[in-house]
Amino acid sequence: MTRGNQREKDREKAQKKAQQQKKKLDGDPRKRMEEQAAIMRQKQKEAEERKVDSKK
Repeated sequence: MTRGNQREKDREKAQKKAQQQKKKLDGDPRKRMEEQAAIMRQKQKEAEERKVDSKK
């Protein structure tokens, strides 16, 4: 009966993952894109700072 139990566990895991993906896509797409852009700007800024520090 182990196989049946594993199937159930895998189904639960897949459902949970699908819900998380759906949750990520909820809301206003423009707002989501702006938040992602802000994160990328921050990462680029940190990379530039590291680049400057390594040259010293």
